[in-house]
Amino acid sequence: MSVSPEPALPTSAPHARTSTSAAPDAAPSAASPAVPEGAAETPAAARRRRQLGAERRTEPLPVVHPRPSVRRIVLSRVAILTTILAWVGYIISTVLWQFLEYGSQNFRFTMETVGYLLVVTMLTFSALMYLVARHGALLRFRTHRRASRAELDAHFSGHSTVSKRSENDAPIVVLVPSYAEEPSVVRQTLWSAALQEYPEIHVALLVDDAPYSDSPALQETRALAAQIEAALEQPATRMRDAQIVFEMGLDQQRQVNSLQAMILAGHYAWGGEWLRSMAAQEPRVDHVDDFFTTQVLGGLAAELELTAEALEMAAESGELPSAERMLQMHRRLAWIFSAKLSSFERKRFTNLSHEANKAMNLNAYLGLLGGDYTIEQGFSGASLEPTQPGATPDLSVPDAEFVLTLDADSLLLPEYCLRLVHLLEQPGNERVAVTQTPYSSFRGAGSRIERLAGATTDIQHLLHQGMSHAGATFWVGANAVIRTAALKDIAEVSWENGVLVQRFVQDRTVIEDTESSIDLGTHGWTLQNYPERLSYSATPPDFGSLVVQRRRWANGGLLILPKLVRELRARRRRGEQIRLSEVLLRLNYMASIAWASLGLIFLLAYPYDSRLLSPLILLAAVPYFLTMGADLRQCGYKFTDIFRIYGFNLILLPVNLAGVVKSLQQALTGEKIPFARTPKVKNRTAAPWLYVVAPVLIVGFSLLTLARDIAQQNWGNAAFAAFNAFWGTWAFVAYIGPWNAFVDVVLAVRGWFYVEKKTESRRSARSARKSNSKEPAEQNVDWRVVLDEGTIGSLSAQRDQRQLQAPSSSSKQLVVSMKTMRPQETSSTEPNSIMKDAA
Repeated sequence: MSVSPEPALPTSAPHARTSTSAAPDAAPSAASPAVPEGAAETPAAARRRRQLGAERRTEPLPVVHPRPSVRRIVLSRVAILTTILAWVGYIISTVLWQFLEYGSQNFRFTMETVGYLLVVTMLTFSALMYLVARHGALLRFRTHRRASRAELDAHFSGHSTVSKRSENDAPIVVLVPSYAEEPSVVRQTLWSAALQEYPEIHVALLVDDAPYSDSPALQETRALAAQIEAALEQPATRMRDAQIVFEMGLDQQRQVNSLQAMILAGHYAWGGEWLRSMAAQEPRVDHVDDFFTTQVLGGLAAELELTAEALEMAAESGELPSAERMLQMHRRLAWIFSAKLSSFERKRFTNLSHEANKAMNLNAYLGLLGGDYTIEQGFSGASLEPTQPGATPDLSVPDAEFVLTLDADSLLLPEYCLRLVHLLEQPGNERVAVTQTPYSSFRGAGSRIERLAGATTDIQHLLHQGMSHAGATFWVGANAVIRTAALKDIAEVSWENGVLVQRFVQDRTVIEDTESSIDLGTHGWTLQNYPERLSYSATPPDFGSLVVQRRRWANGGLLILPKLVRELRARRRRGEQIRLSEVLLRLNYMASIAWASLGLIFLLAYPYDSRLLSPLILLAAVPYFLTMGADLRQCGYKFTDIFRIYGFNLILLPVNLAGVVKSLQQALTGEKIPFARTPKVKNRTAAPWLYVVAPVLIVGFSLLTLARDIAQQNWGNAAFAAFNAFWGTWAFVAYIGPWNAFVDVVLAVRGWFYVEKKTESRRSARSARKSNSKEPAEQNVDWRVVLDEGTIGSLSAQRDQRQLQAPSSSSKQLVVSMKTMRPQETSSTEPNSIMKDAA
C-alpha cells in the first residue's frame, strides 16, 4: 500500500474539434501539481466564429434560485387574476353583447364569433397556465432549503438520523445513450458523470451505431470509457490509500491531531490542482468547452481547494473536526475519483432489440441490470445468455437501486447525483420514482438562434419547477435519476421477431419520457423536480437542427392524452386527491402545441369581423408578456426578447404543425413514427425546404392581409398583420438567413433530380426474382442455418446473410441495420451436397 507521489494527468481523447498536445514527458511533483511540461507550447484552439448578435454573457445562472420577494409573489397573483377577469370581461362585454344586439340571425357572424371565441380561449388558457406554473415556481424557490455539505456526507456515510444506507448498497448506474455523436461531446459528458461525488457510481456508454463500422469517430468513442477510467486510476488509488491510512490511525487513537488535518488538506489541494492541470490542457473551441472547463472541472477544483484552506485554518487554530467528520471528508475524496466506466453495444447481440430509438437503447441495458452473462456464438451472430452457476461470465452488469439517464450532450455539476438521491431517500419520498433538475442552457451561445433557443430553455426550467408545485411533473429524459423499482413496476414484456423484449421506457411515441411519466402515475408513483440548476444541455445552434428537435417535441402529445385520462381514473379509484391545477397543467403541457398552432393559423389567415375585437383581449395578454419579459431579464436576457420569441415561434409554426400531423398520422395508421435524433455536429444542418419557404409565405400573406385591412379600414386586424409581418421578417433574417434558406432550397431541388446509379436493369432483376421463385431448392443453403434456425425461414436467413456480405448502394439504411448480425467468416458458393440429396 502506498500513496501515489504525483498526479496522473487525465488521458484526453483526441478532440474532434481541434488537436491536442502529446502527453507530458514528466509529471509534476506531489507538493505542487502544475500544468504538465509541454502544455504551454500547445497551440491555442481556434475559436468558432460567432454571429453578430450572439450572446455575450458566459457566466451561468446561480445554482440556487434567488429567494423571491413578497412583492414578486403578489404581482404574480395579480397577473393571474387580471388574465381571468379580462377573459370573463371579454365574454360578457363583447360576445354576449353582440348576440344580444344582433341575435343569431346572421349565420356567418355566429360562426365567426364561436370560432374567434374558441381561438382566444385556447390562447388565453395557455397564457394562464404559464402564469400558474410560474407562480408555483416562485413558491418553491421561496421555501427551498439546501442540504448542507455535512448533512450530505453524514447521510451517505450511513450515520444520519434518517439514513438507511450501508456499505453493501448497490451503486448508481449512469446510462449515456449515444448515436453518431462527436467523440469530444461524449467525452465531456462522461467526465461530468465520472466526477460525481457519489459513494459508488458506474457509467455505461450505450453506443448505438452500427457495430461493425470502421468509422474513426466510432472507434474513438468506444475508447473513451477505458481512457477515462485509466486516467482516474492514480488519483483514485491515492485517495483510497489515504482513507485506509487514516482509518488505521483511528484504530490506534480516536483523537484527531493537527498533522492528520494537514495531511487531509494536502490531499484536497492535490485533487484540486490535478483537476486544474486537466482543465489547462482542455481545448476551448466554443462556449460548451468553456463551461466544461470552468464549471465542471474548475468548479470542483475550487471546492476542493477551499476545503483544503479550511482544514489548514482549523489545524492552525487547534479546533479540529471530529474523527467521524474527518473520515467523511476522506470518503468524499475517494468518491470523486472512483467511478467505473464501460461501454455497451446492444446491436452486437441478436437476442436484444435493435429498434432504432433511444428508449430501446436504454431498455436493452436496463433489462440486463444485476446479471452475469455469457456470449454465445450462433449462425446469425452473438447472443447474451445468463451465465451458468460456477462459470466465468463474459459480461457482468451491476445492479442498481437508482439509474441516471443522461443525454450525450448534457453536463452535470459534481453534486447532481448526491443531492438528488438524498432527496429520494428522505422520509415520505418512498414513492417518488423520478427526480431531476430540468436542464438549463449553456451561456455564451455563438449564434442568434442558439441564444434564443437557450432563452426558451431557461424559461421552461422555471415552468417545470412550477409544475412540480402542482404535482404535474413530467420526466425530462435528458438527466433524470430514476428509482429502478419504479421502472420494473411499469415494465412490459413482449416477443418481437423471436426476441424477448422488455420495455421499461415506452417507445410508442418519440417523446418517450412523457409517456413513461403517465405510466408511473398510473402505478402509484410520483415525480419531482429538484429546485436548483445542476444540469445543462446543448441547444440547437442552427435552424436545421432546431427543426428536427421541435418537430419531435410536437409529436406524440395528442396520442398520450387517452393515457392521461386512464391515469386520472386509476388514481381516483385509489382514493387520491387530484388538484384541478395539476389536470390543467398536464393538459396544457401535452396539447398546447396543437391548439396554439391551429389558433395562430386561424388568426393569421381568417379576416374576422372587427366587431369581435376588444381592448380586453390585449389586456388578457399583457400579464403574460410582462411576466415573461421579467423572467427573461431575471435569467440574464433582454426584456425585448419577448418579441423575438414571438417571431421565433412564428417561423416554427410549420414545424409544430408537422409534428401534430405526424401524431394524427400515427393515430390513424397505428405505425410508429421513426425517432429523429437532433443533429449535434459542428457544421450547419440543412433544413427541409418546406420549413424555410413557409416563413416567407407567412410574411407574404401577412403583408397581403395588411394591405387589404388598410383598404377596408379594419385597423385592429391591420395592426396585428403588421406586427406579424415585422417580427416574422426579423426572425427569418436573423435565425434562418436568406442565404442559408436559398442553399437549403437548392439542395432540395437538386435532390429531386438526383438518381442513384442502378447496377442492373429492371428486366434482369425481375427475371432473377422469377427464377428464384421457381427453383427454391437450387438456392445456396448453409448447414448452420438449418441447425440453428430450422428449415422454416432458413432461405430468408441465407438471403439476409448474402445482403450483409454484398450490400447494394441503393439500400444503405437496410445494410446498416443488418450489420448488427455478425457475418459468416466463410460461406459456400456451391449448393451443399447433403441438402441437395435431401431435396
